[in-house]
Amino acid sequence: MNEKHLLITTSTFPRFPGDTDPPFIYELGVRLLRRYAVTILAPHAKGLKTNEKLNGLNVHRFRYCFQFAETLAYEGGILNRIRRRPYTCFLIFPFLFAQIMALLRHLKTAHYSAINAHWILPQGLCAALALKMSRLNIPLVCTVHGGDIFALRDPFSKTAKRFVLHASSAIIAVSHAVKTSVLELGIPNDKVHVIPMGVDVQTLFVPRLEKRVPKNLLFVGRLVPKKGVMFLIEAMPIVIARHPDVCLTIIGSGPDEHVIKKRIAELRLENYIHMEGPVPHDMLPVYYQSASIVIFPSIVDSSGDTEGFGLVMVEAMGCGCAVIASDLPAIHDVIDNNTTGILVPPQNKRALADNIIYLLDNPDKRKLLGTSARKLVLERFDWTITATQYMHILDVVTLKS
Repeated sequence: MNEKHLLITTSTFPRFPGDTDPPFIYELGVRLLRRYAVTILAPHAKGLKTNEKLNGLNVHRFRYCFQFAETLAYEGGILNRIRRRPYTCFLIFPFLFAQIMALLRHLKTAHYSAINAHWILPQGLCAALALKMSRLNIPLVCTVHGGDIFALRDPFSKTAKRFVLHASSAIIAVSHAVKTSVLELGIPNDKVHVIPMGVDVQTLFVPRLEKRVPKNLLFVGRLVPKKGVMFLIEAMPIVIARHPDVCLTIIGSGPDEHVIKKRIAELRLENYIHMEGPVPHDMLPVYYQSASIVIFPSIVDSSGDTEGFGLVMVEAMGCGCAVIASDLPAIHDVIDNNTTGILVPPQNKRALADNIIYLLDNPDKRKLLGTSARKLVLERFDWTITATQYMHILDVVTLKS
């Protein structure tokens, strides 16, 4: 039985088997069971249990409103939920209050060796406030995923971020680009560690070369501005002029869905672009394994938000896919241009189309990129590597406390 207890707070966690929300916090928690008894604190939602045991994890979901109104979290994250339905912003203060109260109850009834808060806001803020209120000397490790550091740049949010990061015993950034933004808030360099989220590249995201379908293009991600899907749509007529038998599948949902569908209709691309909607995480390999090229045309959106890491890109690379992605700072942790993938200037539909055409014309190059990508992912992004790095950081901060 593990003597050390770890509390992980998050607003993204699988609600049920086959959920389309990303399961990376669940996957991390399960692997940390080797060293810790792990409790997950996540928001409640309609139809969910408030307490349950999942594969060894103690999962507690805190209530923050009437069940029918608990709609602030999940299905794309808090910021995107607010952008899609602005009235949900009225749930922010009940959400924060309920999370702090839940943390205080946990801190009072159990002895935790450390708290790992995923996202600076709101989880990091709630954890830092709860620790101050309880006056307990428990180390806080804050994991910064990207949107929580790139977006929300108003003075209040910046002050809250600095408070959380200074209150943390250690900070984990999912990419070097995220670390750079953390350091810009005045955080000491030796306090920030780059550890990407992991991917199951041993049993789930694996290649099936015989399943590849020529001229089958794929996009996977939330349909939000920073994913840049519209630029891929705009590039498609150029690609189709050269390869009229090409097909693009779009997997995901989000607030931009209706705008994307409208633009597809305006360009008369209904026969070339298929919108699949959200797909359960364990079904994604089927799509990656059949794709000839997977495309991630991300941008920096109007709020300054952009990719923090690009986990779906790593999943595609684990399946041996040839990948084209926008040349953004966080992507450099994953793609070495022309070796493990191809980088193109963001918001440049011509460059995007030209590189898609180039790879469609060169199957040997696609295969070479996919092989190199798979090798890189095995060396750097396997869950075993990520979990080991997390355990090292947690061990260090608990020894110091």
